[in-house]
Amino acid sequence: MTKRALICGVTGQDGALLAKFLLEKGYEVWGSSRDAEMSSFANLKRLGIDAQVHKLSIVMTDFRSVLQGVSSVEPDEIYNLAGQSSVGLSFQQPVETLQSHALGMLNLLEVVRFLRLPARIYHASSGECFGDTGDLAANEQAPFHPRSPYAVAKAAAHWEVVNYREAYGLFACNGILFNHESPLRPARFVTRKIARGVAEIRAGKRKKLVLGDLGVRRDWGWAEEYVQAMWLMLQQDEPDDYVIATGESHSLQEFVAEAFRCAGLDWQEFVETDPKLFRPSDIRSSRGDPSKAERILGWRARHRMHDVARMLVESELRGLAEK
Repeated sequence: MTKRALICGVTGQDGALLAKFLLEKGYEVWGSSRDAEMSSFANLKRLGIDAQVHKLSIVMTDFRSVLQGVSSVEPDEIYNLAGQSSVGLSFQQPVETLQSHALGMLNLLEVVRFLRLPARIYHASSGECFGDTGDLAANEQAPFHPRSPYAVAKAAAHWEVVNYREAYGLFACNGILFNHESPLRPARFVTRKIARGVAEIRAGKRKKLVLGDLGVRRDWGWAEEYVQAMWLMLQQDEPDDYVIATGESHSLQEFVAEAFRCAGLDWQEFVETDPKLFRPSDIRSSRGDPSKAERILGWRARHRMHDVARMLVESELRGLAEK
């Protein structure tokens, strides 16, 4: 029988890429947004799958809305990728960020428990929950030390999943994903901002790229690979939590240098830093240990930071050439 999946937050980068992946697996895919009638579903259209995804409106912070949506779909698998997704924006909108993740996830878990659905649940946890990992790579046993309202919200939702799994026997998993990028990222994300800036400088459309702290270090992977890990978690015999990462950490300066190098440019000629773009509290270094995912799920990142920078820049250059 055809499996039915519900993706909460299908309009985002991960939601759209996951929808494409599940359709290729033969799933019947349903995707929700806050207002399905008004959403453009631009990412689904960009991937050429808009007509293949069934759409519905679910407001994750409204229990009745979640109840109605889940009841109407009766999914075999539920992927919760909804919520305010920007770390930087979370400092400006902390209440919205906390509610969209913590309350949204709680409503979903409670609806599945209330309906006694046998659905398997995936929650998009985050490597941001660990805070600064220093010289070590964080595994599933590493302590949380969230450094932003976004990370606090994700940590709260993470422990809700663990609690419902242990208390009520729900098949619920946390995917503790570190940074993962694609051309579907919104322009406010720094990797997309860098790639677009490089392409526009190469095309003579701008002269400078202004960024924040170039010294921060992140574990960057490719989003198309990370959504495969989400699916793999729900195919296991037992629910569990998994760190999904490359296991490598690179500075933002290294990312910038690689992005400009891919376009044949010297980054030092074009990049300026502005202290106004620094966050009130930020993670200096972040790196994940994906060994458990490799051992149990058979998942391993194929693309690393240098690949990610190159593919993002190539995408932006193609986009400018097509205009």
